[in-house]
Amino acid sequence: MTITEEKKNWKRDIILFLSSQTISLFGSALVQYAIMWYVTLSTKSGLMMTLFIVCGFIPTFLLSPFAGVWADRFNRKYLIMIADSMIALVTLLLAILFLSGYDEPWLMFVICAVRALGAGIQTPAVGAILPQIVPEDKLTKVNGINGTLQALMMFVAPILSATLLTMATIEVIFFIDVITAVVAISTLFFFLRIPLHQKASDQQTTSYMDDFKQGLAYIKNHSFLKTFFSFFAIFFVLMAPAAFLTPLQVTRSFGDDYWRLTAIEIAFSVGMMAGGAVIASWGGFRNKIYTMTFANLIMGVCTLLLGVIPVFWIYLFVMAVFGVAMPMANTPTTVMLQEKVDPNYMGRIFGVFGMISTSMMPIGMLIFGPLADVIAIEWLLVGTGLLILVLTMFFVGNKRLLEAGKSVLQAEQ
Repeated sequence: MTITEEKKNWKRDIILFLSSQTISLFGSALVQYAIMWYVTLSTKSGLMMTLFIVCGFIPTFLLSPFAGVWADRFNRKYLIMIADSMIALVTLLLAILFLSGYDEPWLMFVICAVRALGAGIQTPAVGAILPQIVPEDKLTKVNGINGTLQALMMFVAPILSATLLTMATIEVIFFIDVITAVVAISTLFFFLRIPLHQKASDQQTTSYMDDFKQGLAYIKNHSFLKTFFSFFAIFFVLMAPAAFLTPLQVTRSFGDDYWRLTAIEIAFSVGMMAGGAVIASWGGFRNKIYTMTFANLIMGVCTLLLGVIPVFWIYLFVMAVFGVAMPMANTPTTVMLQEKVDPNYMGRIFGVFGMISTSMMPIGMLIFGPLADVIAIEWLLVGTGLLILVLTMFFVGNKRLLEAGKSVLQAEQ
């Protein structure tokens, strides 16, 4: 059966796939929030938050060169299942250790590192597998729906995580994550059939490193990828304070209550659900670069405002608007790569994109995390917000990017 024939059943397949990923994300989000809040409330330290972020990103960066190649050489569905299985096994082991009374804090950083390894395998495979399932003209809608589902889980997860932390021990959350992973893996294994893409079907004649080098050469020689990735490298550095230091800012400036940390996550998630619904129904401007620019401008303004607002409920409103902008930026970014990149290079390109996001964020935290202990986080947010606005003006002014942002039909006209 060819990929074209298989796509006749794409609605059934994408429902199964997105369902499995949503279930898996739910368990992962429970654990992520539990660990993050444990570190934030127990240390109130920018340095410890930096260590937490580094443990959660550096392993993904180190694995991405290999994971992108794997996503092109092997069955992408099985790679996703392997990643989920690895995370579930380590989480189960951690839960058993905690129940046995061995609950050293450093174990939290270990589980973050292992989860990052799993994400490093899973992310390029998920990004590359969607075009195998979904017709090209439906990619924006499906990615928008996926963003809404993820936001829904990120809305429910902090509420449930905070509730469980006040009623039970953290081991309970670990076990829930294991159960959701088993359900997600079983759904993929028993119910979803996806044909191999061409490169995975062919006999491999090159080494892993040669494949990775070919991916880098593809980026270098492509009309827009080099410029596109350079922009996001700088953007991710500037996003670090808004992405990671806002819980610490809230703890210092508004109060160290669980409900406050839960509230900012809920506000952001509600915004993301709304943004995902908007981009799924609207589809964005005809040129995807304009949609990204619009969203990036909103995020730059929101970052600046988070640094100057003294009233918590207004702070929550701005956080919600920030959330609306996220899927409006992420969806056209993902779709543009899925549309413009050769399917046999898709895994490596998403792998490199993952390397950029997972290396630039920690670099940003290495800069801004320690600074947060000597400079008010509010000033860091104001400064990075202004720089994001300036960067976005350069982004939308690039003719090569504007040409790449056109849809396939526009480009052919």
